[in-house]
Amino acid sequence: MQQRARQLREVKRDIPRLFADVRARTQADIDRAFNSVAERQRRQQEAVDKLSDQTRALEADTTRRLREQADSLRQELRETAGRIEQDTRQRLEEQRKETERAIAVERDRIGVLEQDRARAEITAQTWLADARTMADLIDGELPHDRYAPGQLDRLRRRIATAEQTTADGRFDAALAGAQEAFHGLSELRVDVEQREFERCLAQKEAIEALVQVEALTEENRERPVVGPDAEVIAGYVLDVVHWSEGEYDRVRQDTAQALARARDPQTGVEDLRSLREDEAPRLEQSLGETVERAGMRQLTSQMRVNLADVVADRLAEIGFFDLVEKESGYVDGDFRKAFRARLRNEASGNEITVEIEQADKDSDQCVIRVVSHDYDVTAEAELRDRSDAVYEVLREQGAPIGLVAAAPVAEPHPLPGTGEQSGSSGRETPGT
Repeated sequence: MQQRARQLREVKRDIPRLFADVRARTQADIDRAFNSVAERQRRQQEAVDKLSDQTRALEADTTRRLREQADSLRQELRETAGRIEQDTRQRLEEQRKETERAIAVERDRIGVLEQDRARAEITAQTWLADARTMADLIDGELPHDRYAPGQLDRLRRRIATAEQTTADGRFDAALAGAQEAFHGLSELRVDVEQREFERCLAQKEAIEALVQVEALTEENRERPVVGPDAEVIAGYVLDVVHWSEGEYDRVRQDTAQALARARDPQTGVEDLRSLREDEAPRLEQSLGETVERAGMRQLTSQMRVNLADVVADRLAEIGFFDLVEKESGYVDGDFRKAFRARLRNEASGNEITVEIEQADKDSDQCVIRVVSHDYDVTAEAELRDRSDAVYEVLREQGAPIGLVAAAPVAEPHPLPGTGEQSGSSGRETPGT
């Protein structure tokens, strides 16, 4: 039984359907993330259009490169939705370096042109105006505090210094300071965008891993019941929700909460990687263990019935007791609880209750109680014979038994069909 239950830990995977499901859900998340990227880049282009001629071409080219990189990453992530691609991270890093090299070359060209021009107040003022525009763009459109805290404030202080230098009439120094501040802001813009691309990739991977757990949870809501010959028993299923007693729902809720964190745009890269590398495997393992425990509980429920049947048959043989079906069954009609069988001797009216329950929750042992309800006083020897008969029949069935036989105990109890009290002898026979 334990071996059969352990087989359930390997969660069922319908690979083609699982792949299609994860792919569809992940693609929707990718589209939402990159729609936000596209909208942010559109607003950045509007700000770039306000720059002077000397910087507008450079920043427009930067915007174009970032947009092309975003489109390429979006397409690649959509194509790999449903599977994790290690190469995607490497290509993203290569694209980042290529973009930075191209922008650096263009900036050097502009720097050479400026060195050949006369240092004049108007030139310095133009660079300062462009720097202020770029600073406002970053402040309003990019999550700079997340990736480069304090960097924008440092560059704004450089702009303020260059403005003071201009006011002092030192235009050469002011121009150099304004150019340095502008290029620093441009680099900050590119760096933040690149880091946001990394976050999009990490988010896709986290969502993908957790969506897979979510799909597996739904797929393993019910499992087939397998017989001793490893063949599926037609018409029977393991209702994991029912037999897990709330554990399945907790896995599902934990997965939903993890997915909400993964989809939250405020979740950072490290947290996203932790969700993918730690939380998703933990949840899948928890799902497997939950299915295993549910399977064991269903099996032990059937075991309780089987044991009750064996014990009742033997008691019927030695004492002419018959099973009272209407008064036998699971406590409260719940298959997860103890099973009680009521037996009655029609001649004497004496009764026996056989109760079988787990020793502890999810224990591989159960306790068998044999309680006699007698109209007359039954000899202690007869009670012990009943206990010994239970012990023997279980041993004959091959059940491992750890018998702790309690001495018969007399207790007042209501006689069947009356409210009167009568002395009775009880016997408890725990076993495995």
